Amino acid sequence: MNNTAISCLIVDDELSSQKVLQHFIAQTEVLELKQTCSNTQEAYKFLQLKNGVDLLFLDINMPQQSGFDFYKSLKHAPLVIFTTAYPQYAVEGFEVSATDYLLKPISYERFLSAIGKVINGRSGNATGNFIILKENKTLHKVAVDDISFIEAFGDYVKVQLPDKTITTHSTFSNFISQLPSNFIRTHKSFSINLNKMTQLSGNQITLDSYKIPIGQTYKAKVLEALNL
Repeated sequence: MNNTAISCLIVDDELSSQKVLQHFIAQTEVLELKQTCSNTQEAYKFLQLKNGVDLLFLDINMPQQSGFDFYKSLKHAPLVIFTTAYPQYAVEGFEVSATDYLLKPISYERFLSAIGKVINGRSGNATGNFIILKENKTLHKVAVDDISFIEAFGDYVKVQLPDKTITTHSTFSNFISQLPSNFIRTHKSFSINLNKMTQLSGNQITLDSYKIPIGQTYKAKVLEALNL
Protein backbone atom coordinates (compact mmCIF):
# COMPACT_ATOMS: atom_id res chain seq x y z
CA MET A 1 0.00 0.00 0.00
CA ASN A 2 1.56 3.34 -0.95
CA ASN A 3 1.49 6.58 0.99
CA THR A 4 -1.54 7.92 -0.90
CA ALA A 5 -3.81 5.35 0.74
CA ILE A 6 -6.33 6.49 3.32
CA SER A 7 -5.36 4.92 6.65
CA CYS A 8 -8.32 3.95 8.81
CA LEU A 9 -9.29 2.56 12.19
CA ILE A 10 -12.41 0.56 13.06
CA VAL A 11 -13.89 1.16 16.53
CA ASP A 12 -16.89 -1.12 17.15
CA ASP A 13 -17.82 -3.48 19.98
CA GLU A 14 -19.75 -5.90 17.74
CA LEU A 15 -17.69 -8.63 16.10
CA SER A 16 -20.15 -9.00 13.20
CA SER A 17 -19.90 -5.28 12.40
CA GLN A 18 -16.12 -5.40 12.61
CA LYS A 19 -16.03 -8.23 10.07
CA VAL A 20 -18.31 -6.40 7.63
CA LEU A 21 -16.16 -3.27 7.74
CA GLN A 22 -12.94 -5.27 7.49
CA HIS A 23 -14.27 -7.01 4.40
CA PHE A 24 -15.39 -3.74 2.78
CA ILE A 25 -12.05 -2.07 3.49
CA ALA A 26 -10.14 -5.03 2.05
CA GLN A 27 -12.27 -4.72 -1.12
CA THR A 28 -11.49 -1.00 -1.49
CA GLU A 29 -8.07 -0.26 -2.95
CA VAL A 30 -7.79 3.29 -1.64
CA LEU A 31 -8.16 2.23 2.01
CA GLU A 32 -5.58 0.75 4.38
CA LEU A 33 -6.87 -0.73 7.66
CA LYS A 34 -4.43 -0.07 10.50
CA GLN A 35 -6.29 -1.62 13.42
CA THR A 36 -9.66 -2.83 14.72
CA CYS A 37 -10.61 -1.82 18.26
CA SER A 38 -13.49 -3.15 20.36
CA ASN A 39 -13.82 -0.07 22.57
CA THR A 40 -12.75 3.56 22.76
CA GLN A 41 -9.99 2.86 25.31
CA GLU A 42 -8.22 0.61 22.80
CA ALA A 43 -8.75 3.20 20.09
CA TYR A 44 -7.36 6.04 22.21
CA LYS A 45 -4.23 4.02 23.04
CA PHE A 46 -3.70 3.16 19.37
CA LEU A 47 -4.08 6.77 18.24
CA GLN A 48 -1.62 7.97 20.88
CA LEU A 49 1.00 5.33 20.04
CA LYS A 50 0.66 5.32 16.26
CA ASN A 51 0.28 9.08 15.64
CA GLY A 52 -3.25 8.82 14.34
CA VAL A 53 -5.00 7.77 11.15
CA ASP A 54 -6.84 9.56 8.34
CA LEU A 55 -10.27 8.07 9.00
CA LEU A 56 -12.30 6.51 11.82
CA PHE A 57 -15.17 4.07 11.35
CA LEU A 58 -16.74 4.74 14.71
CA ASP A 59 -19.71 3.00 16.29
CA ILE A 60 -21.92 5.27 18.38
CA ASN A 61 -23.65 3.05 20.91
CA MET A 62 -20.84 1.35 22.85
CA PRO A 63 -20.45 0.46 26.55
CA GLN A 64 -18.40 2.72 28.85
CA GLN A 65 -18.10 5.57 26.36
CA SER A 66 -20.17 6.50 23.31
CA GLY A 67 -18.61 7.13 19.95
CA PHE A 68 -19.78 10.75 20.11
CA ASP A 69 -18.10 11.43 23.45
CA PHE A 70 -14.91 9.73 22.30
CA TYR A 71 -14.74 11.72 19.08
CA LYS A 72 -15.38 15.01 20.89
CA SER A 73 -12.52 14.23 23.29
CA LEU A 74 -9.90 13.96 20.54
CA LYS A 75 -7.66 17.02 20.22
CA HIS A 76 -6.59 16.25 16.65
CA ALA A 77 -9.55 14.28 15.40
CA PRO A 78 -9.31 12.51 12.03
CA LEU A 79 -12.22 12.33 9.63
CA VAL A 80 -15.03 10.15 10.96
CA ILE A 81 -17.77 7.99 9.51
CA PHE A 82 -20.18 7.03 12.26
CA THR A 83 -21.80 3.59 12.16
CA THR A 84 -24.86 2.60 14.16
CA ALA A 85 -28.08 0.60 14.13
CA TYR A 86 -30.02 3.58 15.49
CA PRO A 87 -31.18 6.20 12.97
CA GLN A 88 -32.05 8.76 15.68
CA TYR A 89 -28.35 9.52 16.11
CA ALA A 90 -27.91 10.87 12.59
CA VAL A 91 -28.49 14.56 13.38
CA GLU A 92 -26.02 14.54 16.26
CA GLY A 93 -23.51 12.79 14.00
CA PHE A 94 -23.49 15.63 11.53
CA GLU A 95 -23.37 18.22 14.32
CA VAL A 96 -19.84 17.01 15.11
CA SER A 97 -18.86 17.39 11.43
CA ALA A 98 -18.99 13.71 10.53
CA THR A 99 -18.10 12.95 6.93
CA ASP A 100 -20.98 10.49 6.77
CA TYR A 101 -23.28 8.33 8.85
CA LEU A 102 -23.84 4.67 7.98
CA LEU A 103 -26.89 2.84 9.24
CA LYS A 104 -26.41 -0.87 9.95
CA PRO A 105 -26.71 -3.24 8.17
CA ILE A 106 -24.37 -1.45 5.77
CA SER A 107 -24.32 -2.24 2.06
CA TYR A 108 -21.09 -2.01 0.08
CA GLU A 109 -22.68 0.46 -2.32
CA ARG A 110 -23.51 2.80 0.57
CA PHE A 111 -20.03 2.25 2.04
CA LEU A 112 -18.44 3.33 -1.26
CA SER A 113 -20.61 6.43 -1.30
CA ALA A 114 -19.23 7.40 2.10
CA ILE A 115 -15.65 6.80 0.97
CA GLY A 116 -16.32 8.98 -2.04
CA LYS A 117 -17.18 11.82 0.35
CA VAL A 118 -13.89 11.27 2.17
CA ILE A 119 -11.96 11.48 -1.10
CA ASN A 120 -13.84 14.55 -2.28
CA GLY A 121 -13.24 16.15 1.10
CA ARG A 122 -9.51 15.75 0.65
CA SER A 123 -9.16 17.53 -2.69
CA GLY A 124 -11.79 16.45 -5.17
CA ASN A 125 -11.59 13.25 -7.20
CA ALA A 126 -8.10 13.98 -8.45
CA THR A 127 -5.71 13.63 -5.51
CA GLY A 128 -2.02 14.30 -6.22
CA ASN A 129 -0.97 12.09 -9.12
CA PHE A 130 -3.90 9.70 -9.07
CA ILE A 131 -7.64 9.77 -9.63
CA ILE A 132 -10.41 7.71 -8.07
CA LEU A 133 -12.72 5.91 -10.52
CA LYS A 134 -15.86 4.06 -9.54
CA GLU A 135 -16.91 1.15 -11.76
CA ASN A 136 -20.00 -0.75 -10.65
CA LYS A 137 -19.36 -1.37 -6.94
CA THR A 138 -15.58 -1.00 -7.02
CA LEU A 139 -13.31 1.99 -6.50
CA HIS A 140 -10.08 2.06 -8.52
CA LYS A 141 -7.09 4.23 -7.73
CA VAL A 142 -5.52 5.11 -11.09
CA ALA A 143 -2.29 6.98 -11.78
CA VAL A 144 -3.19 9.89 -14.05
CA ASP A 145 0.00 9.36 -16.08
CA ASP A 146 -1.18 5.84 -16.92
CA ILE A 147 -4.30 7.07 -18.72
CA SER A 148 -3.91 6.98 -22.52
CA PHE A 149 -7.24 8.53 -23.47
CA ILE A 150 -10.82 9.08 -22.37
CA GLU A 151 -13.83 8.35 -24.52
CA ALA A 152 -17.40 9.61 -24.04
CA PHE A 153 -19.89 6.75 -23.73
CA GLY A 154 -23.41 8.06 -23.15
CA ASP A 155 -23.80 8.88 -19.45
CA TYR A 156 -20.41 7.25 -18.82
CA VAL A 157 -16.78 7.68 -19.84
CA LYS A 158 -14.31 4.98 -20.81
CA VAL A 159 -10.85 5.44 -19.34
CA GLN A 160 -8.16 3.57 -21.25
CA LEU A 161 -5.23 2.24 -19.22
CA PRO A 162 -2.27 0.09 -20.36
CA ASP A 163 -3.91 -3.15 -19.25
CA LYS A 164 -7.64 -2.45 -19.06
CA THR A 165 -10.54 -0.10 -19.70
CA ILE A 166 -12.54 1.32 -16.78
CA THR A 167 -16.07 2.57 -17.47
CA THR A 168 -17.26 5.07 -14.90
CA HIS A 169 -20.42 7.17 -14.53
CA SER A 170 -19.66 10.81 -15.37
CA THR A 171 -20.29 13.45 -17.98
CA PHE A 172 -17.41 13.75 -20.41
CA SER A 173 -16.89 17.48 -19.84
CA ASN A 174 -16.88 17.11 -16.06
CA PHE A 175 -14.39 14.26 -16.18
CA ILE A 176 -11.85 15.94 -18.45
CA SER A 177 -12.03 19.13 -16.34
CA GLN A 178 -10.30 17.18 -13.55
CA LEU A 179 -7.29 16.25 -15.69
CA PRO A 180 -3.95 18.10 -16.03
CA SER A 181 -2.88 20.19 -19.02
CA ASN A 182 -1.16 17.33 -20.88
CA PHE A 183 -4.65 16.01 -21.69
CA ILE A 184 -6.20 17.65 -24.75
CA ARG A 185 -9.56 17.18 -26.41
CA THR A 186 -9.19 15.96 -29.99
CA HIS A 187 -12.82 15.22 -30.76
CA LYS A 188 -16.26 15.70 -29.22
CA SER A 189 -15.92 12.20 -27.77
CA PHE A 190 -12.16 11.90 -27.08
CA SER A 191 -9.47 13.46 -24.92
CA ILE A 192 -5.91 12.13 -25.09
CA ASN A 193 -2.78 12.15 -22.95
CA LEU A 194 -0.24 13.91 -25.19
CA ASN A 195 2.58 12.10 -23.40
CA LYS A 196 1.25 8.82 -24.82
CA MET A 197 1.11 9.99 -28.45
CA THR A 198 3.33 8.12 -30.90
CA GLN A 199 2.16 9.42 -34.29
CA LEU A 200 0.06 12.09 -36.02
CA SER A 201 -1.25 11.33 -39.50
CA GLY A 202 -3.96 13.36 -41.20
CA ASN A 203 -6.94 13.46 -38.88
CA GLN A 204 -5.75 10.70 -36.58
CA ILE A 205 -3.47 10.50 -33.57
CA THR A 206 -1.91 7.15 -32.64
CA LEU A 207 -1.37 6.15 -29.03
CA ASP A 208 0.24 2.72 -28.85
CA SER A 209 -2.19 0.53 -30.84
CA TYR A 210 -5.11 2.98 -30.66
CA LYS A 211 -6.04 5.44 -33.39
CA ILE A 212 -7.97 8.45 -32.09
CA PRO A 213 -9.84 10.80 -34.46
CA ILE A 214 -9.19 14.53 -34.61
CA GLY A 215 -12.39 16.50 -35.14
CA GLN A 216 -12.25 19.52 -37.44
CA THR A 217 -13.36 21.78 -34.58
CA TYR A 218 -10.43 20.68 -32.40
CA LYS A 219 -7.66 20.36 -34.99
CA ALA A 220 -6.21 23.85 -34.55
CA LYS A 221 -5.88 23.42 -30.79
CA VAL A 222 -4.30 19.99 -31.21
CA LEU A 223 -1.69 21.39 -33.62
CA GLU A 224 -1.03 24.29 -31.28
CA ALA A 225 -0.52 21.93 -28.34
CA LEU A 226 2.02 20.01 -30.44
CA ASN A 227 3.75 23.28 -31.48
CA LEU A 228 2.92 22.59 -35.15
